Amino acid sequence: MRAALPSAPAECGLSKPGLPAESASQARDLVKILVLVSGSGTNLQALIDAEREGRLGRGRISLVISDREGAYALTRARLSGIKTLTETPDPSLPGPERRKELSGRILIRARKEGIRFIILAGFLSILKGDIIEVYKNRIINLHPSLLPKYGGRGMYGERVHQAVLAAGEKESGCTVHLVDEGTDTGPILLQRRVPVLEGDDSASLAARIHNEEHQAIIEAALMMIEGLKN
Repeated sequence: MRAALPSAPAECGLSKPGLPAESASQARDLVKILVLVSGSGTNLQALIDAEREGRLGRGRISLVISDREGAYALTRARLSGIKTLTETPDPSLPGPERRKELSGRILIRARKEGIRFIILAGFLSILKGDIIEVYKNRIINLHPSLLPKYGGRGMYGERVHQAVLAAGEKESGCTVHLVDEGTDTGPILLQRRVPVLEGDDSASLAARIHNEEHQAIIEAALMMIEGLKN
């Protein structure tokens, strides 16, 4: 399922292996992408591979930011010559202020790098504040359920799959949606579905969905990139 695309309004940086050199005019046409991560980065790797194979069109992953120290996603990015940063939440701040302050730091980094499009690929922090307006219709999130089911605050990773199984659902899947002021509430771009099989546990269901996530995030990213005007 896919929807019509709305109108799109610790550092390390190396040369990217496996990509051809670009002319000045080609460089101007590129869409710089920021990927936000928290964990191992398998969906990030799918995006990196897609870029290397030319399946992201004008898109170039220019920056990867993690909200967790030591996330393996950062290693994946560095091995591919992508600049990385770690921006962790400030534990001294209350929840709403902590989310807004972290989002503000990410916005500063994005502006500095000339980022035009942001992908949340397993990013566990919630974006709040100015970044939502500045990048309106230019931030997407990948969620491991068929939204609007099993979304919202606290619904992520294994918790989602456990809830699906507990409810006796016959199918599940993943959703890519635009990020708005809510949590998992933005317009849906596309969904990919899988059956829930007899005898499934959260791990087996997660593995089946994970295969679809790699395709969904690439397809949605290309939709967005193609919709962005120079």
